[in-house]
Amino acid sequence: MQKGKGSPAAPALPAAEHGLPVLPELAARLAEAAGRSGPEPVGGGTELREAACRYWARRGLPVGPERVVAASAAQPLLMALLAAAGGEVLFTRPCAAWYVPVSRLAGRFAYPVPVPAECGGVPDPFALLETVRRIRAEGGRPRFLVLSVADDTTGTVAPPEILHEVCEAAAAEELTVISDETWRDTRHDPHGTVYVGPAEMRPDNVVVLTDLAGTLLPAGWPAAVARFPENGPGAVLRTRVLSVLTALRAEPAPPLAAVTAWALTEPKPVRNRITAAGRLYGILAGAARERLSAAGVLCRPPQTGPHLYADLGELREPLAARGITDSVELEAHLTEALGRPVPGSHHFGDEPDALRVRLATPPLLGPTDEQRQRALDARDPLALPDVVEALSTFGSVFSELAGG
Repeated sequence: MQKGKGSPAAPALPAAEHGLPVLPELAARLAEAAGRSGPEPVGGGTELREAACRYWARRGLPVGPERVVAASAAQPLLMALLAAAGGEVLFTRPCAAWYVPVSRLAGRFAYPVPVPAECGGVPDPFALLETVRRIRAEGGRPRFLVLSVADDTTGTVAPPEILHEVCEAAAAEELTVISDETWRDTRHDPHGTVYVGPAEMRPDNVVVLTDLAGTLLPAGWPAAVARFPENGPGAVLRTRVLSVLTALRAEPAPPLAAVTAWALTEPKPVRNRITAAGRLYGILAGAARERLSAAGVLCRPPQTGPHLYADLGELREPLAARGITDSVELEAHLTEALGRPVPGSHHFGDEPDALRVRLATPPLLGPTDEQRQRALDARDPLALPDVVEALSTFGSVFSELAGG
């Protein structure tokens, strides 16, 4: 196992990605709120926290504003959570690229737990129990488990039966679960893919964290909210988190707080954009996965969000002939070949010699907002000339790696 302390330095985080165009209604709201100069309270003002309460209530997670915290971004919010209590942190392998660096900044040891074959984002239940046992045998005190049912890294959604086993294991080991639910609403088939979060199974020991940038808000507008449990450690943990956020000056910016509160009410333009984005991501991911499969590249079927996680391990021999033996070299090759950043699996906590990369689908639409909006509006985005050309290039690059 690799601990946060004494393990190799974390690789640089992947470059920020260009998301979908800014929704005009959000831009108008931001312009209206631009004159707000009074500071937003640490943890968010009443309007923002009440909007978050209604957002969660619509998802079957009722909560009062006294159990909600808003922050300037997901990173300081997670850092505050991990810094608020002692002990070690368990993450899935792979996990979001920013989880482990944030845990190190919070002074916490980070332990990776492999994911099951079916999905990413949640640990294999038996591996979780074994990892906890080993931490305790080394004199450690496991405290948090960070998971993501709708996984940003692999694009999968964990089945409820696997999540139930994970929650049972976490309860048995007295772990507080931090559930990153950022991509729960961008499922490619919202009627065919069931989403059940850990707070529905184990309400007293789950903190729900939602990064709003890239889902309700544009990718470059950082904001995040967290929901704390009513019982168990919730009240004490929230108080400590507010103390850390105060030290970090991580309260939401006033104009963005106003826009975030409005977006959390999910007015029709925001709902329509989320639906359109999920549909577009699904179409692109399906087309990309077909081309990966044709080249002999393995990939779990993506079900949510804009990413796929491709495993080129079956191509190890032809890749080695090109001088590609690990994810760092694979990242360099694909970034040059595709003309855009293609982060290797070492960014996501995977083994350095793994031949895996995370692939984003929005770049297949083209670099401009006009091209991306055209795809959002199209009945058949795959018929657009820009998308046809991008997918052809994408498939050719992987086919060439396979020796085709």
